[in-house]
Amino acid sequence: MYFCAAKNATMVSVEHLSIEFSARPLFTDVSFVVNDRDRIALTGKNGAGKSTLMKMMAGLQAPTAGTVNKPRGTTIGYLPQVMELSGERTVMDETLLAFDHIRELQKDIEQMKQEMASRTDYETENYMALCERYSHAEEHFQMMGGMNFRAEVERTLQGLGFERTDFDRPTRELSGGWRMRIELAKLLLRQPDVLLLDEPTNHLDIQSIQWLEQYLMQRAGALILVSHDRAFMNNVTTRTIEITCGRIWDYKVKYDEYVRLRAERREQQLRAYENQQKEIADLKDFIERFRYKPTKAVQVQERIKQLNRIIPIEVDEVDNSSLHLKFPPCQRSGDFPLIIEDLRKAYPASTNAVGCPAYSRGEHEVISHVNLTIRRGEKVAFVGRNGEGKSTLVKCILGEIPFEGSLKVGHNAQIGYFAQNQAQLLDPELTVFDTIDRVATGDIRTRIRDILGAFMFGSDAIDKKVKVLSGGERSRLAMIKLLLQPVNFLILDEPTNHLDLQSKDVLKEAIAAFDGTVIVVSHDRQFLDGLVSKVYAFAGGRVREHLGGIYDWIRENSGRPTPQPLPVRGGSSHLQDVGGKMFVKEVSPTRNTQSAKDSSPLPHREGSGGGSVSSSSYEAQKALSRQRKKLEKAISEAETEITETEAVIHLLEDRMSTPEGAADTSLYEKHARFKAKLEDAEARWLEASEALAAL
Repeated sequence: MYFCAAKNATMVSVEHLSIEFSARPLFTDVSFVVNDRDRIALTGKNGAGKSTLMKMMAGLQAPTAGTVNKPRGTTIGYLPQVMELSGERTVMDETLLAFDHIRELQKDIEQMKQEMASRTDYETENYMALCERYSHAEEHFQMMGGMNFRAEVERTLQGLGFERTDFDRPTRELSGGWRMRIELAKLLLRQPDVLLLDEPTNHLDIQSIQWLEQYLMQRAGALILVSHDRAFMNNVTTRTIEITCGRIWDYKVKYDEYVRLRAERREQQLRAYENQQKEIADLKDFIERFRYKPTKAVQVQERIKQLNRIIPIEVDEVDNSSLHLKFPPCQRSGDFPLIIEDLRKAYPASTNAVGCPAYSRGEHEVISHVNLTIRRGEKVAFVGRNGEGKSTLVKCILGEIPFEGSLKVGHNAQIGYFAQNQAQLLDPELTVFDTIDRVATGDIRTRIRDILGAFMFGSDAIDKKVKVLSGGERSRLAMIKLLLQPVNFLILDEPTNHLDLQSKDVLKEAIAAFDGTVIVVSHDRQFLDGLVSKVYAFAGGRVREHLGGIYDWIRENSGRPTPQPLPVRGGSSHLQDVGGKMFVKEVSPTRNTQSAKDSSPLPHREGSGGGSVSSSSYEAQKALSRQRKKLEKAISEAETEITETEAVIHLLEDRMSTPEGAADTSLYEKHARFKAKLEDAEARWLEASEALAAL
């Protein structure tokens, strides 16, 4: 895509921003600038003010002092962690609300067209004014893309995990997580100049997270992201802003590099703090020693003034990630804690979840022909799209639901299970501290406050009763309680959803050191990396075993087709002069072509020594290869045409925005012609891409 270049154009300017709650400052005198194409990770401990800062930038909350400025016409899109969701429309109709402004304009155009057809006063000024309004509305409608948006809506919904069969389902049938995906889709489709995303991956599976990464890298303008998914932040952002001690630190680096630089900064702060404390102690010692000696009165007064001028050095919050937490000793289980043979689970049709495949006997078969054996001490991951049966199999293991086939829990296997509803089993009348104190044993009891602090329970929270905690706080408390119980078989269902990055590091280290067996259901790649040695992938009602870590599985499946965003704002960029104006050219890489080549190599023909391939099979492979190359060429040609056509369209729009261009009707004719050409190229690209994916 080409768009008019305003290098480092300021999208949002935050100037001397301050916010107070109950006279307690959250942060003070915060200033920074967000430029076009900035990819910013906003980080800091829970409660530091990340979400509050986003709300102020979105105009939803007023600061105590300071301003948030943006150029006229700049649009900001905000995705909060929690929102009220409608349930009256279908999935498609709800998502199409993103284009309500286009549909309202289309409705106005239809009304004007009907009025023009019914009237006969062709010579009156009123009729001529109606014709002019119609002409301008039609031109504006075409400039905004006309009706060429439904295909993009479908691809965005599929990228976020929906199937085509879900498009006509009422949203009231969906869980809160799936409805949040619809809100995310609507926000992305509106394509605001600045995206503010607060924990966008909380309800996404690995495939959808990877699709969102690609979308944001290719198509987003400026982006500010709050996330506890370290891999997602590293892949999407290039700048990190940390909120700490009531102020911000701005790093022009990815998150991992920021962590290293932050550690260096904190060491410097500690050294400076220690030196300052020594200086303060020396001054106070001198003042106390000579306060009552007349001969030292002048020196004492100088020391007092010097002491009053000292500005205390603040040290960043203590990093609790160094805390080491170990599970208590437990009994040894049998060699095979879990053996499953030919397990099948189906639900009646009325209970089908999003993504569950249909079954021919009037049922929805969630999983079938499941065969797996887990040895003692193994740590494995259950991965796959939501609705593919991961939690269903866990419930079968726990004996909560009936199933067909054989499932055997091994000798002396003591299961410790964590799910989101575990928080509901806590005693609401106990305090946070007492809840953990009742299960802690031995030396752990002396470190309860440290453990609670590592999981985001500060000194002001440990005396709260469970009944006043939020859902996220209860989940974290239930996780701590599980970690301190003597079990030898852990099953953890999305254990990191309510944990910050430091808490996840503590949990990951504890699980890695655990000598029992672990099943982790998670979409957090960074958390699973280095923790599990085997992956069970759930897809299409089947469960497939993959030896190796999470990234081994991702690489193995990287060649499989996934919905791709249309080639807009993608790839690398360079400046190019078009029609005497400077534009930025965004070059999108060819989609899936290399992976498609690698995934289906031609068979090797050998002689009579064995392993020969029949002539008909070989010819079929050659025909398949020719077809693939033809489709790859069609995709490449369509992408080139899309890029060139968009350049012309944006140049025309740039000229049409001037007073001279607005009066030049030939520009509108050219614009309409090139928009039609663009739609044709996009349709050919989509057709070829889907054909290539189907091979």
